[in-house]
Amino acid sequence: MNVSFERAAVADAEALVAVQVAAFHSDALAYPAVEIGGPPCYDSVEDAVKKITRDAYYKIVSDGRIIGGIVVFDRGQGHFHLDLIYVDPGQHGRGIGTQAMRFIERAHRATRWTLDTPSWAVRNQHFYEKLGYVKVWETVHPDITLFAYEKRV
Repeated sequence: MNVSFERAAVADAEALVAVQVAAFHSDALAYPAVEIGGPPCYDSVEDAVKKITRDAYYKIVSDGRIIGGIVVFDRGQGHFHLDLIYVDPGQHGRGIGTQAMRFIERAHRATRWTLDTPSWAVRNQHFYEKLGYVKVWETVHPDITLFAYEKRV
C-alpha cells in the first residue's frame, strides 16, 4: 500500500476528525468494557484546527484519501511527545502505524520521545513496545489510567 505523510492544512480538519472519531470508536469494539469515546476534544473540528495551526500535525494519505493522522508536540531540548496517532480502522493491520512512527522519528531530531496510552489499550502497548518504547510510569485519573512510554534515541 502506497502511503504518504504530509503536513495537515486547516482544510483537512473535517476529514481528519472523521477518521479520528472512527478510530477511537473502534476501540469500543476491540475492548468491550470500553465505552465509545476518545481523548478530550477528539471529535472537535475546532480543536483539530488549533492543533494544525499550532503543532506538527500530519495527515496520512493513501490513494488521495486521508486515512489517519499524527500530532507531535515539541517539548524542547530534543524531547518530542506523540500526542495522537490514529489510522482508519479499515486500514488496521497493514503496517501503516509502523510506517507513521518511523516517519515521525525521522522527521523530528529527537533524543527522547514520550507518549501516553490507556491502560486498557493492550494492542497499543504491544505496538509501542515493538518499536522500542518502554513503559516508564502510570497516571491514575478518576476516569482513566494512562501508561506513559518513553524512547531514548
